[in-house]
Amino acid sequence: MSPDGTAPRIAWRLATVIDVIPETARTRTLVLDVPDWPGHRAGQHVDVRLTAEDGYQAERSYSIASAPENSRLSLTVEELKDGEVSQYLSEVLRSGDKLELRGPIGGYFVWDFSLGGPLLLVAGGSGIVPLMAMLRHRNAVLGAGDADRHRVPVRLLYSSRGWEEVIYRDELTRLAESDTSLEVRHTLTREQPQGWSGFKRRIDRAMLEEVAWPPSEKPQVFVCGPTPLVEAVAQALVELGHQPARIKTERFGPTGSTG
Repeated sequence: MSPDGTAPRIAWRLATVIDVIPETARTRTLVLDVPDWPGHRAGQHVDVRLTAEDGYQAERSYSIASAPENSRLSLTVEELKDGEVSQYLSEVLRSGDKLELRGPIGGYFVWDFSLGGPLLLVAGGSGIVPLMAMLRHRNAVLGAGDADRHRVPVRLLYSSRGWEEVIYRDELTRLAESDTSLEVRHTLTREQPQGWSGFKRRIDRAMLEEVAWPPSEKPQVFVCGPTPLVEAVAQALVELGHQPARIKTERFGPTGSTG
């Protein structure tokens, strides 16, 4: 805290793009080197600022995708139609370019391994990004083959339009195949590949009742995605008996924090 009792202002930092990783046709991950980065918690975000030659500035917020244990900061950006910032980050930015950002920001929608579980994660589209940071954090803390994984079991329910639009698809598959205490369930709302046996609809109460732990297990719940999805999931979970205080949500939309 500053002498007047207010929180200190978060400084803008100049980050360097180290790598650009394609995730889907519309999303890619920017791996950044951020000098003097103070560290972050899984679930936090940063503000990104772009400045044009004429001085015009645009700012957007992006969730951090990397685990706190990672020395590099990763932001996964989905290109939005008419999104002036997301289009620049998705189409123009290259390795070696500079990027202004400040953070970390947010202390509500966060999870540390010390908070325990069970952990229920529900994502829609690019809402997977902060939840992926939580999964990566858990994996980094436990390490490969750790016998204590059962202490913090995780279930992820992830809604996407189609299989090709599942962000981190291969990594999620690898994590689930190597960890019996991590269950990943997908629902594809528009297009499904041949032979698809998973869910084929928007997340609803019946789907949540099938995937989630019973309320008696008192899972910690994190829900992130478009506003309609987040509101519907939170309401359904409360109707199923889950405590509202244990359901944390983060939402975005056409006028939200990304674009």
